[in-house]
Amino acid sequence: MSKLDELITELCPEGVKYKKIKQVYKRLKGTPITAGKMKEIDNPNGEIRIFAGGKTVINAMEKDIPNANITRVPAVLVQSRGVIDAVYYDKPFTFKNEMWAYTADNEVAVKYLYYVLKSNLSYFRKAASGMGSLPQISLRVTEEFVIPVPPLPVQQEIVRILDNFTELTAELTAELTARRKQYEYYRDLLLTDLNEDTVKWISLKECTLPTSNIKWSLEDEATTYKYIDLTSVDRELHYITETQEINKNNAPSRAQQIVKAGDILFATTRPLLKRYCLIDSEYDGQICSTGFCVLRANTDIVLQKWVLYHIASSSFYYHVEKYQQGASYPAISDANVKDYRIPVPPIEEQECIVAILDRFDALCNDLTSGIPAEIETRQKQYEYYRDKLLSFKEVTA
Repeated sequence: MSKLDELITELCPEGVKYKKIKQVYKRLKGTPITAGKMKEIDNPNGEIRIFAGGKTVINAMEKDIPNANITRVPAVLVQSRGVIDAVYYDKPFTFKNEMWAYTADNEVAVKYLYYVLKSNLSYFRKAASGMGSLPQISLRVTEEFVIPVPPLPVQQEIVRILDNFTELTAELTAELTARRKQYEYYRDLLLTDLNEDTVKWISLKECTLPTSNIKWSLEDEATTYKYIDLTSVDRELHYITETQEINKNNAPSRAQQIVKAGDILFATTRPLLKRYCLIDSEYDGQICSTGFCVLRANTDIVLQKWVLYHIASSSFYYHVEKYQQGASYPAISDANVKDYRIPVPPIEEQECIVAILDRFDALCNDLTSGIPAEIETRQKQYEYYRDKLLSFKEVTA
């Protein structure tokens, strides 16, 4: 029998009481502050953290925060607008007063509430989805939410177990971050530290082939295609997450380009977001929007992945930053993308370098092997045990 089982058998064998959050926890209010003011007082050395809507977080000096209402005890912040989430924080902080937080006399009880809220995020996000174009929940949604309230020693053991899971995931995430930085350094080095006697510098235009647009008037109306748009590409792992099914009758007006297996898509709208991917056989012959530049390697000159790894490199994004245009919604033209010059060694040397980068890339980015796969497995374990640990028989008396 585990320690948790022993505690439950000893302290609450018949079950636990369920109570509304407002009956158990003290609600805290935030600070009235505008986005403009937050931008003005943002200071990485500030001793107070300020949370705003979405994922906006800054640090600031307390003296610079007008009408500051600082929370100085451990608390759980309810992010109620844009991004619906819960954040545990145990250092001095405040937040925009459209949100709220909860605390209690015992730190364990606060952390316990955090895990309960995280376990029920799907409920809160569903409640937010019916509140207009920007997801948000009202105060009542959490105030009236009913949670199990086991004895404090039981809460403490649950928190200890879940903290251990969280710490393991954090360690893996930190390792992944370090490995990615290491990978990026060696990738850029391998792509540029080449034998000058055997390398030619040529533009992407010179080593890629023309692509074609679909002509809907010539297509059978019943023929359907997978449509890849800008939001389809994962910006961290660089693969296609989902697509729409389209035909002649429901095609978006900008669905133009036909892609082939081995093509590289690079999003030219807001290009510094680094939305790029390599098309695999699943999407051969399908369609993408013209928000992408399609790079089809001339394999007599370059390997497909030789081009891909250059599109991922730091120097490419210096080029992108230089040539993108527009302030609020910057973009770069296909022509400017293809003006980027890359070193092209003999195919045999390309193959050796690509093989090395493929192995390192799999460690850092592969969802079936490597560190991301391990993190995903640990996260699923954590969610399973969290939900199981927070399920109690209810005592009604």
